[in-house]
Amino acid sequence: MITNTGGSLERHTADTDDTLILLFMCCHPALSLSSQIALTLRAVGGLTTAEIARGFLVPEATMTRRISRAKQRIRNSGFPFAIPRGPERTERLAAVLHVLYLTFTEGYASTSGPSLQRVELSTEAIRLTRLVHRLLPEEPEVTGLLALMVLTDARREARTGPDGALIPMAEQDRSRWNTDYIDEGIALISAALPHGPTGPYQLQAAIAALHDEASSFETTDWPQILALYELLLQVSANPVVALNHAVAVAMVQGHEAGLQLLSGLAQEERIAEDHRFHAVRAHLLEMAGQPDAARAGYLDAAARTSSLPQQRYLHARAARLDAPPPCS
Repeated sequence: MITNTGGSLERHTADTDDTLILLFMCCHPALSLSSQIALTLRAVGGLTTAEIARGFLVPEATMTRRISRAKQRIRNSGFPFAIPRGPERTERLAAVLHVLYLTFTEGYASTSGPSLQRVELSTEAIRLTRLVHRLLPEEPEVTGLLALMVLTDARREARTGPDGALIPMAEQDRSRWNTDYIDEGIALISAALPHGPTGPYQLQAAIAALHDEASSFETTDWPQILALYELLLQVSANPVVALNHAVAVAMVQGHEAGLQLLSGLAQEERIAEDHRFHAVRAHLLEMAGQPDAARAGYLDAAARTSSLPQQRYLHARAARLDAPPPCS
């Protein structure tokens, strides 16, 4: 339950801004959840319709119609331009958090364009989440989302090389990670977890904390990450979580176990056409000593992403498999 209603809302009102009010307004329960999120991403986050469609794993035309209907509903409604109170605010909170999560994700790993990251989007998502956290400091999932964002954004500087090329986590210089953000994120998630119920943002933040606490990729606590993904599947079973779970399984139980899970996931249309699925499968095939299949998988993944850094990275992985083995 959200406990700081009534007077505490007034104390925080001066610290909010019109962007936060617009965020809650767009997430009115008269709109469907998907329309709330899509409209807010356009009106507040500044994402294009194509970017939002990719985030929802739907065709762009479908998203265009969804946003248009939501705009018309807002225009006709006469909704007051104000942050809602009490139970109404609780109803809108899930959509608000989802919007902020998707906005941050698009900023952290842009789905299109010449740059891997759109720092202005991820920075704005963190700023807005801080505002919501200031308004609702006792809400565990708000705290969990803020923790997830700062723990993830802590790696931003190490994710690209001087030429903007993507650097995977296993190869990143961890001395470039933002230790202030890591400390903040760990403190936030440590404070949120005991106050349950534990939601998906808290679980994802706990996973991010385990990655950030590891001194190297090799010392990452993959068994604990796998256990957290199994919990996450129970509370938020979606194809992307299932894909990440398969990666964790591969790291703990071996590549064959991961590939077996991917075989089942290939039947899920929402992820089977996504480049991330094919990139993960290619990586596991490479681990399994199947270079030809891995090369084809990397090229297939590259053809399915509009992000130029992702394309270059995936083509480089494929080209590396074309190289002759070093002489002994």
